[in-house]
Amino acid sequence: MPAARSDQPPRAWQRMLSGRRLNLLDPSPLDVEISDIAHGLARVARWNGQTFGNHAFSVAEHSLIVEDIALQLRPDLTANWRLAVLLHDAPEYVIGDMISPFKAVIGEAYKAVETRLQGAIHLRFGLPADIPATVKKLAKRADIISAYFEAVELAGFDEQEAAKIFGRPRGFPLNKDGKLHYGLEPMPVAKAQEKFMERFNEIEALREAGNKRSEHKANG
Repeated sequence: MPAARSDQPPRAWQRMLSGRRLNLLDPSPLDVEISDIAHGLARVARWNGQTFGNHAFSVAEHSLIVEDIALQLRPDLTANWRLAVLLHDAPEYVIGDMISPFKAVIGEAYKAVETRLQGAIHLRFGLPADIPATVKKLAKRADIISAYFEAVELAGFDEQEAAKIFGRPRGFPLNKDGKLHYGLEPMPVAKAQEKFMERFNEIEALREAGNKRSEHKANG
């Protein structure tokens, strides 16, 4: 006997450890918590886990590196945009990390979900849902530079192959063999989660200090 059909739509929300229920198709900023983001990103592996080391190279650690590279490219980057760069892959705490070739196969459906989640995350932390094109471009450039180092240092690519796919970064240190080097080392999950939260809190402190200075000038 066939199962009874239900008129109820399929469940589109996920329960987070904070207790929030985040609707993946219509996410609310009120259901976004940084603790959930840090927890999730520290447990999502880059490169589908195909990296050297005793630990997966997590999206949380990747996010820290991308923000660091962005600051090297733009030392005057404001705290707001530092946060935007740190959170550039934040939707992956819900939808996971897909390698670029698979994203291309899935196409616009994946991108639409990712964009809605990113907008809700930005609004939750006081950023515009759609950040300026210059910040997006900076985050993308830093992301690609990070991908090059990850490919060569962790994912088994040779320099020529990585350069062909991602481009060869400029202005970064060389190792003793004269090769571009960042010094990546995958962290244990708990450490990656802790470091991500620490950096988030540092940036939030900078944002708060900047807001206080602005208020003081406005009232002075």
